[in-house]
This record gives sequence, structure tokens and C-alpha cells, in this order.
Amino acid sequence: MVEELVGVVAAVGAGALVYVASAARVVKQYERGVVFRLGRLHGDVRRPGFNLVVPAVDRMRKVNLQIVTMPIPAQEGITRDNVTVRVDAVVYFKVVDPAAAIVNVEDYRFAVSQMAQTSLRSIIGKSELDDLLSNREKLNQGLELMIDSPAVEWGVTIDRVEIKDVSLPDTMKRSMARQAEADRERRARLINADAEYQASKKLSQAAQQMADTPSALQLRLLQTVMAVAAEKNSTLVLPIPVELLRFLERGQQPPAESAGHAGVTDRSEIAERAADRTEQAREAMDELRRTVEQ
Repeated sequence: MVEELVGVVAAVGAGALVYVASAARVVKQYERGVVFRLGRLHGDVRRPGFNLVVPAVDRMRKVNLQIVTMPIPAQEGITRDNVTVRVDAVVYFKVVDPAAAIVNVEDYRFAVSQMAQTSLRSIIGKSELDDLLSNREKLNQGLELMIDSPAVEWGVTIDRVEIKDVSLPDTMKRSMARQAEADRERRARLINADAEYQASKKLSQAAQQMADTPSALQLRLLQTVMAVAAEKNSTLVLPIPVELLRFLERGQQPPAESAGHAGVTDRSEIAERAADRTEQAREAMDELRRTVEQ
């Protein structure tokens, strides 16, 4: 009798273990379980942890709630300004309603992929080439809205969409390179012209200053000669400025002619000034000669 009782208990225990083993379901932290009882959605979504279902009656499908990174195959299209481009992107999405993701759509991953490709081709046709190259943030937002609108009914939300690369034909790349080179050359010419304009203004001011004080021109000439002589050149070609010759001519004029131009100036003062100018001219010529000989 005792042996029979022990056998029954052992059989019941074994049956219970088999039942629990067949009914036990473990849902991970990043998953949710959707239970179908005889083909109908039953109860709420099962939370992470240990869950029991009725064997042979209930069927549980687990849905991953992690963010899915899905690359969008490169799509070729013609932009609004008639340029053929090839664009590829990547979409990030996740499931927020596991029941809707299982019931409302057959394969939500495939559905999101097809919707992303269609939306990408539509964006290419509505955009210009400059927008695809420099204004991607706005295009990413528009692409995200286009994919997210139907995905809401599938229990899926689009986290973000990024355009990865825009491939252009070789002819278009060469045209853009020539355009950029021409633009850089235009800016270089404008900068050079502006520099020449500023230099001409400074040279005009310097020439006017030297015309007012001829001795400044002599000093500048001597400085130039000294700079050239410092290079130890064997031959030195020295141009004589016309202003220096005029200065020498004024120094060699007779006192009477100078007095006639002076008007009210005393003849003795005119003679003294002429002698001083002659002496200054001689000193300048002597200094020039010594510099040339060095």
C-alpha cells in the first residue's frame, strides 16, 4: 500500500514537473510576451521574468523592445534640379506596442524597411542637390516623419533617420570641382586687386610726401644703394632721379635769377641759400660716390 502511494505521488510529481516545464516561459528584460489562446489575443502583455502558459492551448510570441538599426539600401533617383544621385541611409526604430506589432502587421521589420526605401526615393525627387549635400538635417526630419506616420499603426516608433552618403556621377564631381576652383580663383583676384589698390594709395601718399621734401628722396635713394651694396654685387646700376637733377639745377642758379623769383627776399639771403643748396648737393654727390665705390 505504501509502495503504491509512493508510486502515485512520484507519478503526480513527475506529471507536475512535465507540466511546469512545458508551461514555463522566461521573458528577458528587453522583451515582452504576447500570448495567443486558441488563436485569440489573451490578456495583457507578459512582463519580464517567469511566466506560465497553458500547454497546447496558449502560444507566446516574444517581441524585442530594443532599438533596431536598419540600413536602407542605396536608392538611385533624379533630384528636382535633374541630377542623378545615389543615396543610402540608416533608420533607428523600436517597438512600443508589442501586441500591435504582432497583430497589425505580418512582419514589422520588413514593413519598416520597405516604407523607408519608398520614402527615401520620394525625398530624393523632392529635393535639390544642394539640399542633399548641405541641408541633411532638414531632410532627415522630413524622412523621419514620412516613415513614422504609417509605423504608428504597427506599434513601432521611429527614433531617428540619417542620410549616410550621397554618390554623384563622375561628370558632376568634375563640374563641381571646376566650379569650386573658379570661385577660389575669383576670390584670389579680388584680394589681389584690393591689395594693389591699397598699395597704390600708400605709394601715392609717399610720392606726395617726397615731392614736398626733396631731401627725403635723396635719403631714400641712399638707403636703396646701401641695401643693394650690402649684397656684394659686382655691378651696380644706379638711376639718378629727375628730382635730384632739378635740385642740383636750383642750387646752381645765379643769385640774381633766384632773387627775381623770390620777389621781396633780400639778395644776400638768396645768395646764401643758393650757396647752401650747392654745398648740400655736393655733399650728396660725394656720399653717393663713396657708396658706389664701396
